[in-house]
Amino acid sequence: MTCSPGPTKAHKGKILLLALLPLLFLAGCGEKAAPPPPKLSGPPQPAYGDAYVEGSLGDASNLIPYLASDSTSSGITSNVFDGLIRFDKNLDIVPNLAESWEIADNGLTITFKLRQGVKWHDGRPFTAQDCVFTWKFVTDPQTPTPYAADMLQIEEAEALDPHTFRVRYKRPFSKALYLWLGDILPRHLLEGKDLAASPLARHPIGTGPYIFVSWKPGASIELRSNPDYFRGRPYIDRVVTKIIPDSATMFLDLKAGNIDSMGLTPIQYARQTNTVKFKAAFNKYRYVASSYTYLGYNLRNKLFQDRRVRLALSHAIDREELVQGVLLGYGRPAVGGFKPGTWAANPNLKPITYDPAESKRLLAEAGWADSDGDGVLDKNGIPFSFTIVTNQGNNQRLMTAIIIQEWFKRIGVQVKIRAVEWAALLKEFIDKQAFDATIMGWTQPADPDPFAVWHSSKTEPGGLNFIGFKNQEVDRLIVTARETVDQEVRRKAYFRFQEIIHQEQPYSFLYQPEALPVVSSRFYGIEPAVAGIAYNFIEWFVPKELQKYSYAP
Repeated sequence: MTCSPGPTKAHKGKILLLALLPLLFLAGCGEKAAPPPPKLSGPPQPAYGDAYVEGSLGDASNLIPYLASDSTSSGITSNVFDGLIRFDKNLDIVPNLAESWEIADNGLTITFKLRQGVKWHDGRPFTAQDCVFTWKFVTDPQTPTPYAADMLQIEEAEALDPHTFRVRYKRPFSKALYLWLGDILPRHLLEGKDLAASPLARHPIGTGPYIFVSWKPGASIELRSNPDYFRGRPYIDRVVTKIIPDSATMFLDLKAGNIDSMGLTPIQYARQTNTVKFKAAFNKYRYVASSYTYLGYNLRNKLFQDRRVRLALSHAIDREELVQGVLLGYGRPAVGGFKPGTWAANPNLKPITYDPAESKRLLAEAGWADSDGDGVLDKNGIPFSFTIVTNQGNNQRLMTAIIIQEWFKRIGVQVKIRAVEWAALLKEFIDKQAFDATIMGWTQPADPDPFAVWHSSKTEPGGLNFIGFKNQEVDRLIVTARETVDQEVRRKAYFRFQEIIHQEQPYSFLYQPEALPVVSSRFYGIEPAVAGIAYNFIEWFVPKELQKYSYAP
């Protein structure tokens, strides 16, 4: 949705440069660099010990799985808890807490054989009753979770014995097996307890490879390795997540050796990490991320209830320019919510063209005109003015907002920008639906089911359809795709779903960035794959002679 006359490439490039200059300066400040690890005397040998210190822009919000949807909380809980199954490096499903499973009754029944000898971090045994409890917990109306809809597809969950768990679905369900990638919760610590007062929100206890140590709000979260983990003790002794709500500051900490890993911005990846010293101290990785960034409109706001207005705004955005200017080419324009090239992505849809002339035509057709000559369109005495909120510390999103602000100004739309700390953005703006528009991003799961984000039942406060999009045909298509295991039926439903979203433009889909992680070169065992680099984290190690941190037993 963007096309036609408009400024020259040189003019647009100047806008991008002006937006980038202060951020380039900040990211380039401070030339102190971490010394490279000493050279090994021989081939690297796996060894236990050391710590992995990663940077995170946002703090966690709740460490009970299913009660938070932010990436920091999920990153922590993924190390503390386990699912019955997991993904391998090729995103194939393999055993985890379950040793094996059998699918019967045309997909309606799954029986899991659970591993024996697995214990919770407090020493209590893991059993099938924990699986039953997890289902009850997530589907309990008193549990404030956006993920209940999937679990509600289950008709019955039962423990046949301590190590056999069986679920029956009400009807065919496309995600019947994928559902059990989700974390299993400790029945003995949560059943019958006041969830609002549960200590597990701040001190989780799971079966996973790492055990919770501490959480200093706004500062850090620390985990230690689980010596009794059923897949083997992780080599890295500690995992520390440092909360640094600004990517430029985080980059300075990385170069100084205060953290071992972060996600680089394109500017950092392309222009600030190519010195001999940096290359000796760190390894960079690059792969297509399963995520996209969007400008979402709160459809409860009368400004955005006319489809022509949303389409006009999308036509005012030059996505190719964003990819080149903000991502430095490390990404692609986004079309919709499915990862390009996957079976569910509609290949017939193209990004909205950049066409400010069409933007102006659509806005005029919708009744917007500059009646007082102040350069801002108005209608019935109300100026077309709104605020975009996004999270602090994410310079890509801030740059994107600044550039879009200028593009919208050219078509007579006035935009203000407000950057808010991540947890506050979610709690005070997104969950309460108290915003005009927002620049955010979604991670795309392996199974593309869009129910949680796009079904009309998820528009309540705290739901993931926080923009308030409602469409009866979309609801029907999503349910049709969920209630079958026939991939061709799902594909047709998803293709049509994407066509509707493309026509309605409740989001202006912006771009799909590449993942650009960097890790200290003292870490070995990293093997990039389809799943990224973290899928085998418990196998990463630091040879003894390179270890930086030590901990008392």
